[in-house]
Amino acid sequence: MSDSVRYLSTRGRAPAATLGEAIAAGLAPDGGLYVPERLPVLDPSRFDAQGSLADTAATLLAPFFDGDPLAAELPAICAEALDFPVPLRALPYRDAQVLELFHGPTAAFKDVGARFLAACLRRLPRADARPLTILVATSGDTGAAVGAAFHRQPNVRVVILYPDGLVSPRQAHQLGCFGDNVQALRVAGRFDDCQRMVKAALNDAELQLAVPLSSANSISLGRLLPQMSYYAHSALGWWREHGTPLNFIVPTGNLGNALACLWVRALGLPVGEVRLACNANATLPEFFAGHDYAPREAVATLANAMDVGAPSNFERLRWTFGGDDAALRQTLQAESVDDASIRRTLAAHAREHGEVFCPHTATAVHLLDRLRDSGDTRPWAAVATAHPAKFEQVVEPLLGHPVDVPPALAAMLQRSASAAPLAAADTALKHWLRERAPA
Repeated sequence: MSDSVRYLSTRGRAPAATLGEAIAAGLAPDGGLYVPERLPVLDPSRFDAQGSLADTAATLLAPFFDGDPLAAELPAICAEALDFPVPLRALPYRDAQVLELFHGPTAAFKDVGARFLAACLRRLPRADARPLTILVATSGDTGAAVGAAFHRQPNVRVVILYPDGLVSPRQAHQLGCFGDNVQALRVAGRFDDCQRMVKAALNDAELQLAVPLSSANSISLGRLLPQMSYYAHSALGWWREHGTPLNFIVPTGNLGNALACLWVRALGLPVGEVRLACNANATLPEFFAGHDYAPREAVATLANAMDVGAPSNFERLRWTFGGDDAALRQTLQAESVDDASIRRTLAAHAREHGEVFCPHTATAVHLLDRLRDSGDTRPWAAVATAHPAKFEQVVEPLLGHPVDVPPALAAMLQRSASAAPLAAADTALKHWLRERAPA
């Protein structure tokens, strides 16, 4: 490993790993999250001004892949995974931008990380000839993106856990519509239960011997690293045109998307201030207001994919700032946006400007409105994480008319869908995995 970038656990009690090992494992053996030994510093001039998103990603991620067998495959991985647009679109008002991340096959930003992870895992050698089971806990969008990315991939099984009744009907349909090597489990609990169950399975060494497991949640480096690409691509484009950094408002639940933006800034690229838009789950806003970090049970909101009371990537966020909570609070702000404000924001922007957002994007747009109303004139981009058609039960009554459904989503909704029930207990998932271990 002397010639490779080393990856360490945020908890510091696991051996160093290569990038390939970290991606394959998902979670470090001590329960921590993998991080690079140090973040590189990049020169913005190294990036091709005429390059595509995939080109930007290949340049951005090269230092993270340095010395790993996957390094030679990085351009092909990026080209394969990042083949859809992520436009930075100017709003026709408010002198602001929207970074649209929902043009992938499942109409959510999760497609970027899921497709990249799948492309990496396809190229990683495995000593174990048995099928690999990829576990994913989802609060709405992650599961469909992972299911689509790995659907019918040989020697891989995907098991999706989602909180029964706490995702939108169209999200639930997406999760259960794949069949073949993708199985959806509707858990009688909340997203945090699903996330805990997945972590418990991944940390069970005896279970891992019986059923080879990996993860595709935002705890996976294979998902986090490519999410940096769209922030780098949009920020570099803005910087070349305007000569100033671009500031971002990121809707966040589990902190993976926001952390990707912060890492791009830490690499030396022209990202300005980053603000976190949360829903009524106030773990992060309370921490940034000065309270102790206090994970708690999630509450259900209209922005259901952000219904997280114990954000996994908080460990990586603390690592990024050297464990200095004071420095972290000085650098970041997080605000809660309640359901009533989400509804008002969606209705007002549709009525006054003809703009239709999803409930998660509305949390960022709400913060943007508050910044502009307070006199902030800096260049801001609100991050649009999903297509509004995935949340028609929330959005359409506020609009008074149907939302057009993107073709890829429409095709998924035409398939039949099913999901098996599961108790919200660690033992229930472990028993299910053992009983249905693929041959």
